[in-house]
Amino acid sequence: MSEPKFSIGIDLGTTHCALSYVDIGGSDGEQVTQHVLPIPQLTAPGSVEALGLLPSFIYLPHASELADGDLSLPWTAEQDCAVGEMARSRGAATPIRLVSSAKSWLCHAGVDRRAAILPNDAPPEVARISPLEASLRYLAHLRAAWDDAQPAAPFADQEIVVTIPASFDPAARELTAEAAKAAGCERMILLEEPQAALYSWIQKSAGGWRKQVRPGDIILVVDVGGGTSDFSLIAVVEREGNLELHRVAVGEHILLGGDNMDLALAYTVAAKLSTQGSKLDAWQLRALTHACRVAKETLLNDPDISALPLVVVSRGAKLIGGSMRSELTRAELDATLLEGFFPAAAIADRPQGRGRSGLTQLGLPYAQDAAVTRHLAAFLARQLAATADLDGFAGDLPEDATFLHPTAVLFNGGVFKSELLAERTLATINSWLAAEEAPAARLLEGADLDLAVARGAAYYGYVRRGQGVRIRGGTARSYYVAVESVMPAVPGVQPPVQALCLAPFGMEEGTEAALSAQEFGLVVGEQVRFRFFGSSVRRQDAVGTMLEDWEPDELQELDEIQTTLPSEGRAAGEVVRVRLQARVTEAGTLELEALPHGGGECWKVEFDVRGGTTD
Repeated sequence: MSEPKFSIGIDLGTTHCALSYVDIGGSDGEQVTQHVLPIPQLTAPGSVEALGLLPSFIYLPHASELADGDLSLPWTAEQDCAVGEMARSRGAATPIRLVSSAKSWLCHAGVDRRAAILPNDAPPEVARISPLEASLRYLAHLRAAWDDAQPAAPFADQEIVVTIPASFDPAARELTAEAAKAAGCERMILLEEPQAALYSWIQKSAGGWRKQVRPGDIILVVDVGGGTSDFSLIAVVEREGNLELHRVAVGEHILLGGDNMDLALAYTVAAKLSTQGSKLDAWQLRALTHACRVAKETLLNDPDISALPLVVVSRGAKLIGGSMRSELTRAELDATLLEGFFPAAAIADRPQGRGRSGLTQLGLPYAQDAAVTRHLAAFLARQLAATADLDGFAGDLPEDATFLHPTAVLFNGGVFKSELLAERTLATINSWLAAEEAPAARLLEGADLDLAVARGAAYYGYVRRGQGVRIRGGTARSYYVAVESVMPAVPGVQPPVQALCLAPFGMEEGTEAALSAQEFGLVVGEQVRFRFFGSSVRRQDAVGTMLEDWEPDELQELDEIQTTLPSEGRAAGEVVRVRLQARVTEAGTLELEALPHGGGECWKVEFDVRGGTTD
């Protein structure tokens, strides 16, 4: 494999994908030569245009729906689906054939993410694909677009950085890495989206970022995208006269973003139609939701537009004759998003639960509370001690502080194209600070809300080669594996479980740690399950720390793995004495190895959902 010429950053977003690249050889320090790749895609049957973004939608047409050549792209005529702009527009009218929010499904532990489940509510006659396959198709499209534009620098030979939400658990990270490798990303690493946004801000400042932050600063990155709300905290530290950036906290996984907002807007428009005597069925509401998504993005992109027309097509004369027409106004957009998703909140407010029915449809586990501001208040309060043990950190919190005080805020995600939403969020944060007599947080400006993540990812790939400034962080949580205690059989009582720390908070990529000389029993030759936990608040636990008990909000259970480890000639169910070793890969995924007493074979258990192991 030849030496890479470019560092490629890919934003694999819920609603859009983007690709940016940096010329590794043509850049110097923080002065980089950076570009965004225009992505050829179908905009209508037989019509291809190169756009700056690739909408994250796949349309699965009926066999007789399109003519030969309607799905052809510059690099292939063998297509069975549309990816991008045509998929989004055509799917708005026929949502049962539209794959959307694949990224949110990819991190949904409650479904088989390798199974063909999307579109999730399509009738039996509609073809389906898996969340993993959808992610692979987006990445394969980007690869083909790159190779078509840069034949002298093949995609597979370049340094590839793919972004993920900071809150992705190890299983979702592993699945993203697998999709990327299957799409030809041989030199592939993962990067958290809030970090990518900050890297983009650093790169765009051309070195001026050092004048905008100072030692002791806490930068809060608020990233509200198409499917998730992500929060990260990055501390500014001075060491040996140089400023360093350290990621000290990330939020929990919150399925709350543009998808929720599109549905809220659809209900707003449906209520207007209802007053006119028009009632929508479930199919029409889905179509209206996709139409509201397009209208929302248009209104957020162009502040001069005051309203956009919406058309809802009837499915038959027995329902409502003809099409129903309405509009989405800017006033409705602002009111729905502002009061519904960014209401004024106190720092003591917390996300609200609601009574739930015993039975529910299978779908995405959206947050029960739509208020981003209340989720943000809970995050800052939970991370009160995030900088307590950070060497060289000059910040100082008052003794009576109830939350970690950010001093600067960086917004990311298309939602913040609305200045009203950005202003409301910053005003809410500053009201919390004022209540504790802390200085107001300042806004870090200049982020490109559509392309910041892709640009920052490309810059990060360049930084990893020894250029520019790097954000230190490592793993975003501490990770643990469950160890079952030995006890006599007692009717109705399960053996207690302890949690063994595999990787402490901040464990760097490409490093490994042996879990001391302690030995454990590993069951081989029969199906077993491995339970894993993560914590964003337990920062003191070292590798090998064994927890006897913990508070409910300290550890969150992650995906379990059910597997049968090869017995290697031993009897099924035999317990083998092993030592454990954890490794954080360069790609950012986590592996657990079991090494038998006396050497020999090795069992590897990865944080994925493959249900298999490797020797």
